Amino acid sequence: MKREIVLVRGGGDIASAVIEKLHNSRYRVIVSEIEHPRMVRRTVSYANAVYEGEYTVEGITAVRADVNEIESVWDQGKIPVVVDQEQVILDQYRPSVFVDGTLSKKDPNYTKEIAPLVVGLGPEIIAGVHADVVIETNRGHDLSRLIFEGKATENTHVPGSSMGFTTERVLRSPASGYLETDLDIGELVTANQVLGHVSGQPVIAQINGVLRGWIHPTVELRRGMKIGDIDPRMKKVYCTTISEKGRGIAGGVLEAILMKLD
Repeated sequence: MKREIVLVRGGGDIASAVIEKLHNSRYRVIVSEIEHPRMVRRTVSYANAVYEGEYTVEGITAVRADVNEIESVWDQGKIPVVVDQEQVILDQYRPSVFVDGTLSKKDPNYTKEIAPLVVGLGPEIIAGVHADVVIETNRGHDLSRLIFEGKATENTHVPGSSMGFTTERVLRSPASGYLETDLDIGELVTANQVLGHVSGQPVIAQINGVLRGWIHPTVELRRGMKIGDIDPRMKKVYCTTISEKGRGIAGGVLEAILMKLD
């Protein structure tokens, strides 16, 4: 059986759900990342390999690698995460599928000619122009729906509700600078607790919960940037396992590949 190559741009939590499903479905996956990935849910993100060298999510290990190390990483049954060499990967490996898993909510810098099949996740990617298929990422009735013409739902700028909390559970940088903290993902926090500082200004929890996301301290921050989140459900296991939203979107990507690639 021919094992198709899939290049996934981004290794954050949603992209990692896609990566895990495609890896388990016997595709050869390459992850393209930047030097300082900005994901907050690092404990369920294969991009954490950029910081750690190797990182395992749900029993699958990703390895930071150079382009010339990709095949040896595959031979180990692991996933290569390559930094700032996306065009080299496209030129040398000619992947059958390109997945934009960044959920950047910005105009894409590619078109559907970048690969035989292009799949985009979330807003601002136009099916038929930038991608062959767009996957709806907004929670609700249409989550994971495949879109073959037009765009996904516009960005609402309101996080999904968890136990009635939306914006309250998101942590944002109070200033430009770098996060200074003694807390780790998975720790219990309480409302009004100071969780850390950015340029001397406090990051304050608005609700009780588990610190589920916390940006890496080497990422340069700007004021208002999302740097973490608190889960009010108080289940630490959610910090280390792929979410139901991620699994649903991953299923949509796999469906698109199976529909479009023969």
